[in-house]
Amino acid sequence: MTKVKISALAIAALAVCSILGNTNRPKIETTAPNVDKAIHWLVSVQGHDGGWGQDGGETSYVRVGERLESNGNDVANSAVAVLALVHAGNTPVKGEYRSQVRRGVDFILRSVDDSPEDGLAVTRVTGSQIQRKLGPFIDTFLTSQLLSELDGGMGDAQSNQRVRRALEKCVRKIERNQQKDGSWNISGGWAPILGTSMASRSLDVAKTKGVRVDAVAMAKVDEYTKKAQAAPSSAAAAGVSLYQGAQALEQLSRTEKDRVRNAPQIRQITNQLADAKFVNGFGSMGGEEFFSYLNISDSLHRTGGPEWNNWNNQIKTQLARLQNEDGTWAGHHCITGRVAVTSAAVMTLLAERDPVRN
Repeated sequence: MTKVKISALAIAALAVCSILGNTNRPKIETTAPNVDKAIHWLVSVQGHDGGWGQDGGETSYVRVGERLESNGNDVANSAVAVLALVHAGNTPVKGEYRSQVRRGVDFILRSVDDSPEDGLAVTRVTGSQIQRKLGPFIDTFLTSQLLSELDGGMGDAQSNQRVRRALEKCVRKIERNQQKDGSWNISGGWAPILGTSMASRSLDVAKTKGVRVDAVAMAKVDEYTKKAQAAPSSAAAAGVSLYQGAQALEQLSRTEKDRVRNAPQIRQITNQLADAKFVNGFGSMGGEEFFSYLNISDSLHRTGGPEWNNWNNQIKTQLARLQNEDGTWAGHHCITGRVAVTSAAVMTLLAERDPVRN
């Protein structure tokens, strides 16, 4: 991958490094205009078919100079956009944007329903930007995560049954296609370890909703994570310690039992949050950084305390500073599309509102 111009890198690096600065900045509240503005933008660029693409749901929404890597709307961008709407308090039955949630879910379910039982794909779209960066089956992982969160909350029996069937189909696909090492680092992505993170997270949430999840599959990804974290940054993380560390922190800290058992690994990762080079990731703010910050926020929120308060205050303040005038965030490398990056930023700002853990 080619780095962007040094001036842009320098600006982004200074921005991320300032996360580690003054801890006395005012906290960004979850009802702040930053979130409202971002959610309004996401809704305003939803496509007529209910979906979203790399930079919006219609070609007319695409920025001048943004190179589309696939045509039309795709399942992955749509799933992460709906997740952001859900985390902001909208569901298929309540909230200002409940109709947009329903339209987005229907777009996704049509694709899942149409997908074959075999294989990992839930979409016929290939070569999208988010697939090329997080792996070719990121659509399946994000869909599984979204459907896990919506399971049982669609408002009527027929819709709930449809979501549950689609969720169970995604879970089967993910379990059957787990790699021998316990990951889902399937070739075709720049940093597929983030795809592994989302695959595992989706199975974990599905299990809490009563979906049958293979305990062996979960044990294998735990073991993979510990081995990967003990080694130098892998190719699956594009050689970037932040991506690998954030995946490991989320994977190893889900329950109190996990946090006790994995205390040394967790301490090693959280200590790195004071290292500007680690937090800076690749060297500029791409979508991979935003998804990694989301993993870190969700992980630290589980236990609270000074580490969480410090990180939450600083990352929220920095994200507010990086927000564009139109309410969006956009990556400076790799995942540059506004839909995925804005959605990840919104969920990071709303980490206290985790609809599953709270």
